[in-house]
Amino acid sequence: MLTGSEGISTYKGQERALRAGRIGTTGLLLSVLAAGAPLMVVAGVMPTTYAVMGIVGQPLLFVLLAAVLALFSVGYAEMSRHVHNAGAFYAYISRGLGGTAGAAASFVALAGYSALQVGVYGLFGYQVSALAGQYLGASLAWWVPALAAVAVVAVLGALKIDLNAKVIGVLLVIECLFVVVFDVAFLADPGPQGVSLEAFDPSTLVGAGLGTALCFAIAAFTGFEQAPVYAEETSSAQTVVGRVMFWAVGFSAVFYALSSWAIGVATGPDHVVGTARDEGAGMIFVLSGERLGPVFTDALNVFFTTGILACMLSFHNVVARYAFAMGREGLLPRAVGRASKSSGAPAIGSLLQTAVSVTVVGAFALAGKDPVVHLFTWMGNVGALGVLLLMVVTSVAIIVFFVRRGAAAAQAPRLVCSGLAGAALLVILCFALADFDVLVAAQPGSPLAWILPGLIGAAAVVGALHGLALKLRRPEQYARIGLGNEAFQLEIAAEREAGRTAPVGTGG
Repeated sequence: MLTGSEGISTYKGQERALRAGRIGTTGLLLSVLAAGAPLMVVAGVMPTTYAVMGIVGQPLLFVLLAAVLALFSVGYAEMSRHVHNAGAFYAYISRGLGGTAGAAASFVALAGYSALQVGVYGLFGYQVSALAGQYLGASLAWWVPALAAVAVVAVLGALKIDLNAKVIGVLLVIECLFVVVFDVAFLADPGPQGVSLEAFDPSTLVGAGLGTALCFAIAAFTGFEQAPVYAEETSSAQTVVGRVMFWAVGFSAVFYALSSWAIGVATGPDHVVGTARDEGAGMIFVLSGERLGPVFTDALNVFFTTGILACMLSFHNVVARYAFAMGREGLLPRAVGRASKSSGAPAIGSLLQTAVSVTVVGAFALAGKDPVVHLFTWMGNVGALGVLLLMVVTSVAIIVFFVRRGAAAAQAPRLVCSGLAGAALLVILCFALADFDVLVAAQPGSPLAWILPGLIGAAAVVGALHGLALKLRRPEQYARIGLGNEAFQLEIAAEREAGRTAPVGTGG
């Protein structure tokens, strides 16, 4: 039985904390890999990169980027051992660079991941609409399946994270198996140049499109950095989170490098760019159909669609947890920072993201915008830009965090890794900003080249101003930015000390 302030503290603590022990190593790994949507990357990003950038050495590009992200993960994983917070990026930035920077980062994270998640609805709607026309002869507006997917994701997002992980895991394993099957088929039946290793020659990376190709390729790894978001819901965050990040980067590097190489082998390195330009988004399906037949291609189409669904659910869960963390610390309305009593999930944060999804999908539908060219491409690149910016700033924050703690000597190798990763990621960020019109398929000089990145800039400014306002008006709340559940425990302690918690009698 609990009495007085102890009862209220326990009750509030349950609401303000995500349910621990809900997700293990396997479930977490599957969740972060699903965010990258491996089949979507192989069938969508890779042909696009070959066609638009003309870079034959795409497989080597994935290897080099994996090395950069592995360097980033060294410091990032160490930080996750010291800070357990569903706010991940913004919590780390708060601890290193202060509450104002953390508040700015929180709004960038919320905007970036929300844009990534909502953008995928456009691709899903287009794919289902195309399948309905191809196999059923039905004319279906893209926004109908897109809104149906919003409803499905909303239901799953409000349930226990372990159930979500099972759904995501099954879909992820299936799509990866399909990729492995056609990779083997491509290598077994190569193009006119045979099984060539030319794509791993550094000279194949030379070209005007290299910078933009880096931006396309790094977006394929998006998801690995989400592992710390689930730190509060794992049974042993100090070991599981870091392990999952390294496994995710390693798996993605091998998987993507081999797949992009197999595509080049199937066409021949001298023909892969031309084939990608001729076939467009259907390149993988054409190459697979030639070797494995129409039945395999039909199944590939179906599981390409379910892979997109898994991606949407994974990003939805991340956005809901960022919103929860921000609500818990007063950066959003406090109601958003409450977990469901039954599932332990951030139900209100999930509901908030559902409302955003309905609004954005509805707006693009009413405006008559293309679901892929506009919704998917615009929002996807805005989101990827936000995540890239957060990684750059987090690299700096990690260094400052350990220096301020007097641990610079002990953490020197990790801090060097963070510095090198931050510098490399900053270069890629500059390429992304310079070539943003190419990334969103806009005409040179198009205002979209600054309007869309401006959304991330606006989010950062709004967040920073909000943080400064808290610093001036509510300094005690400002001091808790980035503390996560620790912030709530401080609040409870302050209430007890001030004697503001009223007795509620005895419970049974």
